[in-house]
Amino acid sequence: TTMNVEHEISLLVEEIRRLGTKNADGQVSVKFGVLFADEKCANLFEALVGTLKAAKRRKIITYQGELLLQGVHDNVDIMLLQD
Repeated sequence: TTMNVEHEISLLVEEIRRLGTKNADGQVSVKFGVLFADEKCANLFEALVGTLKAAKRRKIITYQGELLLQGVHDNVDIMLLQD
């Protein structure tokens, strides 16, 4: 349901803040690998990649590419667009 997606996105934003670092512009970003490997995230999100996609569609986060795969895209930065 939509409410679940919204809820998961807000949780995702919290986790990105927790695990990420701020750049010079004050934007928070985290590597996909860090997010994926985090135990709390693993327990929170049944479909992390799906939640990331939904958040990207809503312009809450951004990252390079369409689909993120563990291992292949561990170094991809996921950036928070809204604070």
